[in-house]
Amino acid sequence: MLKWVPLRLLPVVLLLFCRLVMAEETGRFLGAKETVYPTWFKESFLDLREDVAEATAAGRRVLLFFHQNGCPYCNLMVERNLSQRDIETQMRRELDVIGVNMWGDRPVTGLAGRELSEKAFAASLRVQFTPTLLFLDEKGEVVLRLNGYVPPATFKLALDYVGGKQERQLTYRAYLAAQAPPQPVAKQLQPEPFFIAPPHDLSLIREPMAIFFEQRDCPACLQMHQELLSDPEIRGLVSRTHAIQLDMWADTPLITPDGQRTSARAWAKALSINYAPSVVLIDPQDGEVIRVEAFFKQFHTASIFDYLLSGAYKMEPSFQRYISTRAERIREQGRDVDIWQ
Repeated sequence: MLKWVPLRLLPVVLLLFCRLVMAEETGRFLGAKETVYPTWFKESFLDLREDVAEATAAGRRVLLFFHQNGCPYCNLMVERNLSQRDIETQMRRELDVIGVNMWGDRPVTGLAGRELSEKAFAASLRVQFTPTLLFLDEKGEVVLRLNGYVPPATFKLALDYVGGKQERQLTYRAYLAAQAPPQPVAKQLQPEPFFIAPPHDLSLIREPMAIFFEQRDCPACLQMHQELLSDPEIRGLVSRTHAIQLDMWADTPLITPDGQRTSARAWAKALSINYAPSVVLIDPQDGEVIRVEAFFKQFHTASIFDYLLSGAYKMEPSFQRYISTRAERIREQGRDVDIWQ
C-alpha cells in the first residue's frame, strides 16, 4: 500500500505506522478498581487540630484513611471490611474517619499548624501503601498504624485495641498475642529452598536481605508460601537476597545487621513486628528499606523486592511512584500488568 503514497508524505506515514504498531504492542493495565467511600466518613476541612478536638469532645478518636484512585486494596477494605455491620457500627460509634488522597492537592493543617498538600502530608508520614490507616489519640499522636489491607478479623482486633484505649496498658503486638488461640507446637514453619539455614550472623552479610518473620499454625503464612512464594518471578527475586526465616516467638539466637546479639523474639519486638507474616527488606549499608506486613498480590510483592534489589529506593523514595514507573516499563515491553492477579 505504501507505494501509492507520495514520496513527500512517506516519512509521516511511516511515523504513524510505527506509532500504531507500538500502541498495539503496549501491554494492558488491569486490576484497578474505583471505590465509593462510605457517606459516613467525616467531611473534614483537614485541619487536624479541629478534627482531633471535635472527636475528643464527642468521645471518639480520629482515623486517617490514606487512599488513592484505582486502588484495589482500598476497594477491598471498603467492600469487605467496612461493609460488615459490626465493623461499621463500631467505627461510626468510636471513630471520625477522614479520607486523605495520597496524591491529592487539598491543604492539610497538621497538629503543629503547618500546612501541606495531601500528597506532601502523606510523603511526610512515609505513606508507601494504600490503604494506610493512622489512628490518632486525644493528643493527635499515632497510637496504631496499619500499612496496607488486613482482613476483617485482624481489622476488628485493631478497632478493639484503639477503641478500648488498650495502648495505655500494652503494645499492639502484645495485645494481638494475647488474643491469639494457643498454637500446637508440633507444626513447623513452611520451608523454602532459598531460606538460609542458621546460625545467622547478619553483620557479615553484604547483599540485600529479606527477613521473613512467621509463626507456627499461621494460615496467612501458608497463603503467602502457596500463592506468592510459589510464583516463579517472586522466587527468582527472593533468591537474589540473603533470605532467612524466623519464628517471631522463638528464642533463636542471631546477630543483627548492626552487630547486636539477640533472639528472633527480641528482634521482632524491637522492630515492632505485629503480624505474621511480616517481611523486612534490608540493605546492609542503608538499613531497612521497606517492609511487608499486609495482604498483597503478585505484582505488588514482586515490585517490593525489585524496589530493594534494583536500588530504586535510593533515587525514588515513593514506592507508589516506583511501581507506576515499573508498570509502564513492563507494558512498553508488550506485557500486561495486572495489579490484582
